[in-house]
Amino acid sequence: MNIGDVSRVSGLPAKTIRYYEDIDLVQPARGENGYRDFSERDAHMLAFLGRARSLGFSIEECRTLLSLYKDRERASADVRQVAIEHLDSIARKIEELEAMRGTLQTLVTRCHGDDRPDCPILDDLAGSEVQGA
Repeated sequence: MNIGDVSRVSGLPAKTIRYYEDIDLVQPARGENGYRDFSERDAHMLAFLGRARSLGFSIEECRTLLSLYKDRERASADVRQVAIEHLDSIARKIEELEAMRGTLQTLVTRCHGDDRPDCPILDDLAGSEVQGA
């Protein structure tokens, strides 16, 4: 399969596939002409990577998951641990986003949104409220 074919099969853009090859996530064969020659297994691995990335796994986590996927002697506990760590990371990000939302909601509520030039949002961003200015 050429890169266009594997792109259609895996659902990943050719640019992403080239990047994954550059960082050694996939290693397609090369034909005598030097062109990439993707196998069905390569297409499957690329689809696997696409799904993992869509769930927010980092490149390094994907590398670990691929390694575990290829290792038929692996313990499912190892896979579960990677997923748990990623889930914990997502929970931390959600907490951070909720804190940002709360802060911004407070600032929006305090801003009159009228024709006056004073603005609590800009004051906060400038650090005026922290400095007491």
